[in-house]
Amino acid sequence: MNAFNTASHGQIDRPLQFSLFLLSAVWLFVSQSLAGRAALGLSVRFNLSDERNLLTVIFLLFLLAIGFSFLQMIAHRDSSLRAALGLPQRATAAREWSTGAAIGWGLVVLAVLPMALAGTLHVEFWTAPRAFWLALLNLATLAVAALAEEVAFRGYPFRRLIELIGPVKATILMSIFFGALHMFNPAATWISVLITMFAGILLSIAWLRTHGLWLSWGLHFGWNASMGILFGLPVSGIIDFSSLVQTRAIGRSWLTGGNYGPEGAFFTIIVLAIGVVVLVRVTRDYEWEYTHRPIIAGGYPVDVAPPAAHTAMEQEAKPPALVQILPVEPPTRSPEKLLGEPPK
Repeated sequence: MNAFNTASHGQIDRPLQFSLFLLSAVWLFVSQSLAGRAALGLSVRFNLSDERNLLTVIFLLFLLAIGFSFLQMIAHRDSSLRAALGLPQRATAAREWSTGAAIGWGLVVLAVLPMALAGTLHVEFWTAPRAFWLALLNLATLAVAALAEEVAFRGYPFRRLIELIGPVKATILMSIFFGALHMFNPAATWISVLITMFAGILLSIAWLRTHGLWLSWGLHFGWNASMGILFGLPVSGIIDFSSLVQTRAIGRSWLTGGNYGPEGAFFTIIVLAIGVVVLVRVTRDYEWEYTHRPIIAGGYPVDVAPPAAHTAMEQEAKPPALVQILPVEPPTRSPEKLLGEPPK
């Protein structure tokens, strides 16, 4: 009976999940267009050309939050903002984010180190006061952009897709979608699209291991910030984030990625494969704590009254009542008898 009810509920719920997924995908494209136009208007009106990218991702995140919260409410689920965005409130949130950022930084170091050893990197530094201001601005932009992308691809739509077709198929489909959208970036190639798909799988695993975006957000930010700000390399073909450090990689494209950056280098696939292994190892505790369903006791109930025959047998098998034997006071004897002397 329980299995039948579960299957029936899944069959009824599938059209709803499919509709919510399509609506969330449509809202993503609408939000991107609206955010870009709003940021452009404000930057022109108030002369905020440096802040335009930051305004764009802030507006995008805001619109995604509004739309996904509305869809969450339609589905008669928890309509809180955290539930819609996939950012649950828990004690390990900051540690998950820091762990993800450390993994992202380490993977970028692993991708850039062979280029440095091969002498393909040509680095220039810009230490003017404006460069430091732009670095801080780019850091904030990448932090908000990483969160917006995670909400858009591994947040609400991904969860609807998981309930629709399962985690494995959902991961593959969403990663293909993630890579396909990056094919419009500057200097994109088929290798860069393939690598972005692999990156989507890595970030999806981060969600599946924790059921939250804290880890994937930190990983996404750590990767982009290390790539663009720390090493001054293109981030998915975009060079706007290099201010203090500006680096040109000249060499074989399978190692450097050309103008697209390391995310277009075939060697990066090996780096991402290593990242999957590391990610699985460091998330064992999170996976156990946040993804395992609670154990429900099964079998027969043990709180019901025993059968009458069993009760009668227990009564017959009871031992007889214990009889307490009190101590008896010994008779009084004279000192003579105690000493063995004859009485007088």
